[in-house]
Amino acid sequence: MMKREFTDTASARADLLCFLVAIAAASYALTEQWRVDHVVDCCRQWLTRNSITMHWLDRVRIGQLALKIAEHDLEDAGIAVRLSSVTALFTDEMELNEASTMVQRMMTLCQEAL
Repeated sequence: MMKREFTDTASARADLLCFLVAIAAASYALTEQWRVDHVVDCCRQWLTRNSITMHWLDRVRIGQLALKIAEHDLEDAGIAVRLSSVTALFTDEMELNEASTMVQRMMTLCQEAL
């Protein structure tokens, strides 16, 4: 299967960014540390799962933006990811749970950030 190049469509970038924000926030709720390695690994996994390639510098930029949003903007927007709410962010397949109002609010933040 050929991988396609990551396009600049706003919805695909917002999906990836929201996924990484949720990963960063969940990781912090679980470990009380901002884990860059989780964001990097999960970005690679998301791209692989979606058969997409992305330039390494774009991956760095979107990862940095995800950490910034998770660390600073979620709280300002009234979104508090706690240990008890981590499982509500994801499906059993580790995809975003789009039915979650918390994920919907994260997506709005991500769309605005892009």
